[in-house]
Amino acid sequence: MNATAPSTAPCLASGMALRPAATRDRDPGGAQQRQRRAAFTRHCLPHRGELYAVALRMTRSPADANDLVQETFLRAYAAWSGFEPGSNCRAWLFRIQTNSYINLYRKRRRHHRIATAHPEDTRAAAHPRDAAHAASPEEVLLADALGDEVTRALGKLRPDYREVVELADVRGLGYREIADELSLPLGTVMSRLFRARRSLEGELRAFAANDYGIDSRRQRRGRAAT
Repeated sequence: MNATAPSTAPCLASGMALRPAATRDRDPGGAQQRQRRAAFTRHCLPHRGELYAVALRMTRSPADANDLVQETFLRAYAAWSGFEPGSNCRAWLFRIQTNSYINLYRKRRRHHRIATAHPEDTRAAAHPRDAAHAASPEEVLLADALGDEVTRALGKLRPDYREVVELADVRGLGYREIADELSLPLGTVMSRLFRARRSLEGELRAFAANDYGIDSRRQRRGRAAT
């Protein structure tokens, strides 16, 4: 992914007011707070550019992407005491960003959908499903980023196939990045992604034929004959 955070992308210092040095020196917990801030900066801020790039894909707005990254860092810093040392900081930050995206933008999109929905759709929105069956943040993000038919096709994939498709086509990661993220051999990632996309192609072909009377194989044969 070529998108990078602009120079105005938020950082920890811009979002938090620091105490004067004299006050910190009198604070018995000041050293601990400085260590916490230094650890957070060391582990999290290197991912700022990638977080911004993904946020830009989510929001399609540089200003909203900056807001989302700022919110992600603030939430991450507040939860830093619960971060397990040695675990995947990058994946942890992306989970926080996904949840932040849902919290900040889902209501806006839902209001638009309800305003243009049929009456039966409005009733369904007013009475959401039981929490046990509610969509995860990842599912909501996928539904926003992709069409309904693609989302349905993804739901039919094996979990390990679905995972690599999400990383490749929603987050825009390359083969090597996916392999590092999932701690898998590169060949395994390539094989899973190939099989997942082939399965998706079959599902979407069936969707086109059933819902729109489109048979891509017949069309290809017709073009070949001409």
